[in-house]
Amino acid sequence: MLRRKFIHASIASLTASALADHHGAHKKDPGSLFKISLAQWSNHRALKGGKLTNMEWPEFTKKNFDILGLEFVNQFFKDKAKDMKYLDELKKRVSDLGMSNVLIMVDGEGHLGAGTDAKRQKTVDQHKKWVEAAKFLGCHSIRVNSHGEGTTDDEKALNCVKGLTALTTFAQDHQINIIVENHGGLSSNGEWMAKVLGDVGLDECGSLPDFGNFHGYDRYKGLKELMPFAKGVSAKSHDFNEAGDETKTNFKKALQIVLDHKYHGWVGVEYEGGKLSEEKGIKATKALLEKCRKELA
Repeated sequence: MLRRKFIHASIASLTASALADHHGAHKKDPGSLFKISLAQWSNHRALKGGKLTNMEWPEFTKKNFDILGLEFVNQFFKDKAKDMKYLDELKKRVSDLGMSNVLIMVDGEGHLGAGTDAKRQKTVDQHKKWVEAAKFLGCHSIRVNSHGEGTTDDEKALNCVKGLTALTTFAQDHQINIIVENHGGLSSNGEWMAKVLGDVGLDECGSLPDFGNFHGYDRYKGLKELMPFAKGVSAKSHDFNEAGDETKTNFKKALQIVLDHKYHGWVGVEYEGGKLSEEKGIKATKALLEKCRKELA
């Protein structure tokens, strides 16, 4: 009788253990779903106000937010793209901190979708130094803008395709991706932007979907259209409710779309609100991303 009870107890224990292993196999480590980086624009007031320098920003980011991925904005070191001494020091600091340079967001270098060959070529040439800087720093991409010039949407698209193709062809030799953000104008139309990227047809030319930059266009539809090309994701935030959720974007819904497209790279915190301070807004956005990531695991 005792032996029979022991056998039954052992079988029950093994069965429970097997079931636990089976159910556990469906759960993922939340950290494996995506990594969290910080878009430097989140600290633009501190940087523009002289409270923080580009060189200090990596250590500030790690110390205050425990975020290890860095998304730089070129305007905060605009005159340093070819300054190898400066770039070498920046690279060393980031490496010593155990952090990663993810990408450089490039503004103010002209229109890649300019209406003439000469203007497009000038813009491409002005972006080249940032491709080279990104390569040296160990980034995977530079983010560009591509709105398009022309009298029709089709003409604007064609000019963007020409400019992006020329810059991406250059960047291929540096193993750097050219990624376009939905950043106003026609670029915030997911269908239009996806067609442009499809027409470029180069693996190194992709998208940086931004949750909050669809401007009148359905953001979830736009995400679905741009995610097939995504090499980065920007988790834009403005305001939060008492539960800690962003008031304009359902982060869990947006991140589910991101994961549905098998994307598991960096997701950048980009706080642009005014009600919270920059530091509190960044922390609130990171906390929301972590909460959603845990739930989606």
